[in-house]
Amino acid sequence: MLARVPVRRDTSFLAGSAVCKCGYAMTRDEERELMLELEQLKQEHRDLDSAIDALLTANGHDRIQVQRLKNRKLQLRDRIGAIEDQLFPDIIA
Repeated sequence: MLARVPVRRDTSFLAGSAVCKCGYAMTRDEERELMLELEQLKQEHRDLDSAIDALLTANGHDRIQVQRLKNRKLQLRDRIGAIEDQLFPDIIA
């Protein structure tokens, strides 16, 4: 396991570096893994959007199935937002 470096209170030195929730700077591997997961989640989100549209245009669509897909889409959006917050922290200088 790689050693983690604690982040100082003054985070201006990071200038765009990703910081995990535990307060440590992310390694390149961790950042790469998050980027990969982010892309996969965005693709699944787009796929769900297409599936929902297809179900809604079909006659006699299953409203419960559509609602489940919409709920999954919201869960994905929340996870995408959390990963983006980790990768691209909003540092106010």
